[in-house]
Amino acid sequence: MKGSLIILAFFIAGAIASYMGILPQVVLDNDLSVYILYGLMFLVGINIGYDKKALSALKNNKLKVILVPAATLVGTLAGCAIVGLFIPRWSIFECMAVGSGFGYYSLSSIFITQYKGAELGTIALVSNIIRELFTLLAAPLLVTYFGKLAPVSSGGATTMDTTLPIITKYSGPEFVIIAIFHGITLDLTVPFLVTFFCYL
Repeated sequence: MKGSLIILAFFIAGAIASYMGILPQVVLDNDLSVYILYGLMFLVGINIGYDKKALSALKNNKLKVILVPAATLVGTLAGCAIVGLFIPRWSIFECMAVGSGFGYYSLSSIFITQYKGAELGTIALVSNIIRELFTLLAAPLLVTYFGKLAPVSSGGATTMDTTLPIITKYSGPEFVIIAIFHGITLDLTVPFLVTFFCYL
């Protein structure tokens, strides 16, 4: 839990520093997060290559690797459809479009804003950010009460990048490959599902 709170503190500090304009212009003009993400993925790759247990886990859990993203997709869309029944302002399909972001807030909110307007696009942005932050903060509790796959499912499309270190720490290195496959699979579904539900 301490690690998750530190991550949240850095996020808040970054938001405040950017809002107050105390960061150098070179930081604001260049998307340094992409290069940091590349470095992170390189280090994760080193970790996987060094840990023979992680590779054997993939061989032993072939079915699980496929079923985890499928379960996340079905569970998320079913949950959004149920919530949509109680929100008369938005249709069930619009709620499912928001959920179809799976934490990929930058892409899904752009699509939804384009097809459904800025209000629902903003809701999609906030909803998907909350999903990512929830995974970062609640990972230890999710593992304790729901099992080691729970943070993977909770993280949605973010399990291939931002939430991967937390999943590695609390679920174990044997779940790294499952998390990366899970994130990539959901990542690829986002533009298709969001567009599909926006058109319904």
